[in-house]
Amino acid sequence: MGDDIIIRVQSPDGMKKIPSTKRETAAAFLKKVAKEFGFNSNGFSIYLNRNKTGEILSQNKTLTLLKIKHGDMLFLFPSGSSSSSGEVMDTATPHTSSSLPSISSSSSSSSSSSSLIPRSSSAPQVQEDEIDQYLAKQDGKIYRNKDPQLCRHGALGKCVHCVPLEPFDEDYLNHLDPPVKHMSFHAYLRKLTGGADKGKFAALENISCKIKSGCEGHSPWPEGICTKCQPSAITLNRQKYRHVDNIMFENHTIADRFLDFWRKTGSQRMGYLYGRYTEHTDIPLGIRAEVAAIYEPPQSATQNSLELLEDPKAAAVDEIAAKLGLCKVGWIFTDLLSEDTRIGTVRYSRNQDSFYLSAEECITAGYFQNQHSNSCRLSRDGYFGSKFVTVVATGGPDNQVHFEGYQVSNQCMALVRDECLLPCKDAPELGYAKESSPEQYVPDVFYKDKDKFGNDVTFLARPLPVEYLIIDITTTFPKDPQYTFTSTQRFPIENRDILGETQDFHSLATYLSQCSSASFLDIVSDFHLLLFLVTNEVMPLRDSIGLLLDAVKTSNEELAQTWKKSEQWATIEQLCSTVGGQPSSSLGYEAMGGPAAPASSSAMWSCLHCTFMNQPGTEHCEICSLPRS
Repeated sequence: MGDDIIIRVQSPDGMKKIPSTKRETAAAFLKKVAKEFGFNSNGFSIYLNRNKTGEILSQNKTLTLLKIKHGDMLFLFPSGSSSSSGEVMDTATPHTSSSLPSISSSSSSSSSSSSLIPRSSSAPQVQEDEIDQYLAKQDGKIYRNKDPQLCRHGALGKCVHCVPLEPFDEDYLNHLDPPVKHMSFHAYLRKLTGGADKGKFAALENISCKIKSGCEGHSPWPEGICTKCQPSAITLNRQKYRHVDNIMFENHTIADRFLDFWRKTGSQRMGYLYGRYTEHTDIPLGIRAEVAAIYEPPQSATQNSLELLEDPKAAAVDEIAAKLGLCKVGWIFTDLLSEDTRIGTVRYSRNQDSFYLSAEECITAGYFQNQHSNSCRLSRDGYFGSKFVTVVATGGPDNQVHFEGYQVSNQCMALVRDECLLPCKDAPELGYAKESSPEQYVPDVFYKDKDKFGNDVTFLARPLPVEYLIIDITTTFPKDPQYTFTSTQRFPIENRDILGETQDFHSLATYLSQCSSASFLDIVSDFHLLLFLVTNEVMPLRDSIGLLLDAVKTSNEELAQTWKKSEQWATIEQLCSTVGGQPSSSLGYEAMGGPAAPASSSAMWSCLHCTFMNQPGTEHCEICSLPRS
């Protein structure tokens, strides 16, 4: 009995006590450890110290010779782990999962937590977005000039009144005009990775609301659950940062063309925003989503509802956008109701007395953000949060159309991803955290509010005010319009057949006839035209349009002229000539100056001057009174 000893072994899954003897060899002891932790013989390494020094090898030396005594703590590291020699294990509180760190508890103060796990255990091979790589290299500090009244030092000196501020300085952000409620995501990263340790142990954890699989100590849910596999409760808090700090439409034309559908039908409309992420200089280390085009997928809409339909062209649209240097940065939808049609006002319905985003819209935004996660090197999963934005076109306080930008918090994304959040039927401003069932365990979700006495009280999120899930983002238009697509004419937008606006070769012939004086690059520099050239069923150019997309991306007229001489464009011209009777066999447009023939005398027609959709049988526009031709 005097030879019996117990050795403690600490692993990422927790600590276990291994019974042994003083005369037991290291090889036999390692076999016991492998059996206890469920590893094969080569699946782990054991060290005497936390910093991975003093490795215990499989040999015939006894534990006594290795100076291992009763009660000693050894440290196990799974092989293949990206942990470095500087890794430190938390011996007081073991992680709840070996693949996912423990999530925010009921006393959590943010949507995600940083824990003492080394940055090297994240995913350094993750390819981050270009804007993230650029901002990671920037200094980010807020430089201030010498104060003539408070500073008493020389020109080269610095004091507390003029020393540069960190990008996450809350006092500075609160004194901006207007005040900034949320620091930028990269400023938040600087806050995590600052200090004496330079963020050596900072990491971002994605919240999980699911039971950890593979727990063998009990029967699976609903028969059993333990603290090791049970997800922690979540307390909703205002997220201190946001992944996107500004949304900017390049010009008013993009938004006006999108709103035309509502103006002509009264039905709501939804579209995907395509653009790019750039630096937003108004906020330290800020990110701006610039919108260059809106793609409208197939949908069924009424005055009060929207339903997205299956889109067979979705992959092609993303591919074309990528070749143009664009990506899907968000989605936009309308919620408009006419107030007075005589003066063109709309109803102001979304405000502090009703809601800004309904619970159903928050769930949809969370779904889209989960689909477009943000690559991040500080996360073990390789992703954290999302840059995908939501824009609502709705009535403002002045009864004019306003564009409001939002995102939902990372906590909301987790609740939506794990199917824990539901909308309320009769109260759009309220969500509802699901209750656990035999099919699904749902952790408790709480939020804090003040009671009638002014005390902070914790409430169960059944129901849940969606204000706890929303992050607002400023939406702007530039003073000087920008144009990624420079065409001055308007090619019909996809999926608007209900308006009589169809994308076919007759529409293409009409469009080309209106562009007789423009250069070829300006003619083809239209996002909706390029989509039609690639996705039409008669003559799809998906495999041969690469050169033209490069020309539009780089604004290179020579490349455009080179592609213009291809067989594919000659075929397109011939098809237009056959259908619409407009293009000539030559490759110039001087011969296309005549007006396009109407598709049908019984169809609505668009005025060439003001684009108003007129009723069939009329020869003059009802708005501008100009002739049809």
